Amino acid sequence: MNKKTGLLVLLLLFIFSFTACAQEDNINSPFGVLEFLHWNHRWNNYKYSGGQDLQKVISLMKEAGVGWVRMDFVWDDIEPAQGNFDFAKYDTIVELVTKNGINILGILDYTAGWASSCGQWNCPPSDNALFVNYAVKVIGRYKDKIKYWEVWNEPDSRTYWSEQDGLKSYCLLLKDVYKAAKMVDPDCKILNGGFAKGNTSVNHLYDNGAKDYFDIMNIHIFESPFNSGSDKRIVAIPKLTYKIMKRNGDGHKPIWITEIGCPGVKRGTKVDGWWIGRNPNERQQAKWLKKVYPALIGQDNIDKIFWAFFRDCRYFWNNGTDYFGIIRWDFSKKPAFNSYKKCVKKWRESR
Repeated sequence: MNKKTGLLVLLLLFIFSFTACAQEDNINSPFGVLEFLHWNHRWNNYKYSGGQDLQKVISLMKEAGVGWVRMDFVWDDIEPAQGNFDFAKYDTIVELVTKNGINILGILDYTAGWASSCGQWNCPPSDNALFVNYAVKVIGRYKDKIKYWEVWNEPDSRTYWSEQDGLKSYCLLLKDVYKAAKMVDPDCKILNGGFAKGNTSVNHLYDNGAKDYFDIMNIHIFESPFNSGSDKRIVAIPKLTYKIMKRNGDGHKPIWITEIGCPGVKRGTKVDGWWIGRNPNERQQAKWLKKVYPALIGQDNIDKIFWAFFRDCRYFWNNGTDYFGIIRWDFSKKPAFNSYKKCVKKWRESR
């Protein structure tokens, strides 16, 4: 080996080691974001229509100090027809995210059109075995890069699981996926689908016998910064979650809050309010984010907190929800971006 080749090998080893160390450090980070990196469809205005946009958003995530990104691995994208699997889009995203030292929480969702019990994406699958087969294919393909998987999103909401039955049918699916997932990757960790209805759903999860079929408790918390006592409620909700877990012998499991956030609408922008009420402006959003993270980090087994979203959407919800991002649609930074970055810096300095 000549001197030039030796230097090149050392440089490559340094880069690999640096990336691996960055990702390992980020595993412990409580700072996550929800982002729709797979969106490249007409109905979402082709949010990420090319590699350049993905590169841009991942670079901004790194700058902000994001340790985790929560993203969908949509069944209908991956298996558009039974037995016809296409991973090209997701291979590109996974490679880009992980090589930049950011960890992925993958969401296994929703029902493929050809497998739906009612023809819609938000209906339970006609046969759980079909969903399990897709889930196993995904987990097996990415097991060297992704170790954390969430089964569905908000199964306690009629918006995302149309046939509400107190989580009975969902828990059957969760059990089937959990058992199959552990066979294909014994080291993977399974999260229940993030709950929209709080601790009522946490109780349903245990009532339906799902205690042994998830490794991490997953909840969503949304409060308006304008409502009196909202800062106290965001702490009280997971405290009660933890009490329920302890009562059911699950006090050792961590809690992940995989969605929390509020709009940040630029002054002068005319848009309907989000589902809780009037929209905070960009500075009010930044102030709320700065309050949320310090209030929750380290509380009662809370391990990760994912801000929803990282980047604004465009005419998808047609209300304040489109402005949940800490960066705007055009990739410019909102004040909340700097709040997020400062929270990360403070956390790192305290370790």
